[in-house]
Amino acid sequence: MDFLTLFAIYIAVVLTCIVLVCKYSGQKQNPLNIFLSCTAKVFAPITPKWLQRFSQWTMHRLFHQRNNTFIYLQILLEAAVYAEFTYEVFGFCRDMDTTLTSLSVPYILLAVKTVFFYLCIKKDPGTVTMKNVSSQLYLYPYDKRLFHPGVTCPTCKLIKPARSKHCSVCNRCVRRFDHHCIWVNNCIGGQNTRYFMLYLFSVCAMAGDVSLLTVDMLLHAVLRSGLLRASYVDEHGQQQPAGPVFIIQHLFLTFPRIIFMLGFVVFVFFLLAGYALFHSFLVLVNQTSNEWYKSRGFSCQHCRPTSTADHLCGTAPSRRYFYSRGLLRNLGEIFFPRQPFRKKHT
Repeated sequence: MDFLTLFAIYIAVVLTCIVLVCKYSGQKQNPLNIFLSCTAKVFAPITPKWLQRFSQWTMHRLFHQRNNTFIYLQILLEAAVYAEFTYEVFGFCRDMDTTLTSLSVPYILLAVKTVFFYLCIKKDPGTVTMKNVSSQLYLYPYDKRLFHPGVTCPTCKLIKPARSKHCSVCNRCVRRFDHHCIWVNNCIGGQNTRYFMLYLFSVCAMAGDVSLLTVDMLLHAVLRSGLLRASYVDEHGQQQPAGPVFIIQHLFLTFPRIIFMLGFVVFVFFLLAGYALFHSFLVLVNQTSNEWYKSRGFSCQHCRPTSTADHLCGTAPSRRYFYSRGLLRNLGEIFFPRQPFRKKHT
């Protein structure tokens, strides 16, 4: 019974984390921030001033300044997963006659992911500067809902092109701004969204393949051990067949590190798979996550058409996805980004 309680708590915590991260991703006011703020207020009278200042400095540096902390954390987590996979799962799979081709796939995916990860970190997302702002003003039309002509960035002192946004972390304006990703320590914009999407899919494929190989190894371990035909004596002296609960408990006790590694990888897979599907939808309708977040609940019902083609807000209610130009063109815009117009000198 103690094992069942522990296992139920483990599953509940994983599922709760997935739901909360998906629900509150990108929101400044979320349960974690509220909890940390309330906790800080409660313990403020008994917390030394130097510790309060250190905590504030740490939080500010982690989430409001560019730093490589989350890059190192990601590399550390990947190293831990692959060390466990190589040290235990790989050997068990070889004993089960799993082909080297199948076992090499996770390492190939790791190399592919690393390439896209590096490109996300190093590629300029599309910084708007004094030199290129005049050419970038014509990349996209203003929708007059989220983006209006003549608006100036108060920090950069530049006229903001449509779909651009100032990133307070990077301290720059980025064209076709999507979001700032702390995991790559860079903004995701017009020039590197393609690498970010490929990075997401490669991580999902990597986590999925490691999970499948690990589950296959555990299933073979159960079949070879004969647990499906085994029985045990309960506390009443009755002989009982080994059911699913007994088998899971046996696996936890026999392969504890593998089971927890598998739980973490499955959590990462479902979390990033949902995130990748969300961004895939945005790609297909040619919308950024910044635009999606700002336009939630937006409606043109307050507008009254002055003609069949004109609306007071300048857009038609059917054009919720103002910048969508069709499936193929939307995909082409991601993988072959628009380039600023350059004036020819005569």
